[in-house]
Amino acid sequence: MKLFIKNMTTVDSKIEVKIIAEKLGLHVISCEFGEIDLIESFSPFQYKALKKALIKHGYDIILGHETILSEKVRNVIIEMIHYSDELPEIKYSNYISDKLKTNYTYLSKIFSKVRNTTIEHFIIIHKIERVKQLLLYHDLSLSEIAWKLHYSSTAHLSAQFKKVTGLTPSLFKKLRLKKLLPPESL
Repeated sequence: MKLFIKNMTTVDSKIEVKIIAEKLGLHVISCEFGEIDLIESFSPFQYKALKKALIKHGYDIILGHETILSEKVRNVIIEMIHYSDELPEIKYSNYISDKLKTNYTYLSKIFSKVRNTTIEHFIIIHKIERVKQLLLYHDLSLSEIAWKLHYSSTAHLSAQFKKVTGLTPSLFKKLRLKKLLPPESL
């Protein structure tokens, strides 16, 4: 039985959700970003216990086709931007559509309806989060980061960064390294 799990977007969260299920006596076939596949069906009691345990750790079981589809889009984007060595060479819309084997226009409408933001805006926000990580934890120049994340130019990256954060990339790095910006600004 496959369940879709909200907020399961890191490697640690995959491990944590698997442990939660196993502690409840459930047998896990696989555990991927946003979903867990169990060998057995479970009783209403086990379902309530699993839901309660997941909520306690910041997760939740997703019900409803549109919400599940929106979460799948979210997980594809997060995996693409944060966990891939290289971003895809094709348009993001084609990549997402291919990964989920669903028409992009349909995915876009559902995502916007459920999340109150567009896929494009969600991608921009996560690309900027990735830029922050690369600025602080990797020895890459801004032009290398722009190339790695498929920005047309360093100027385009800088403009988008400033629009989202209110800071230039260099000022962000300087303030963060001087500890004038809190870690939450990452």
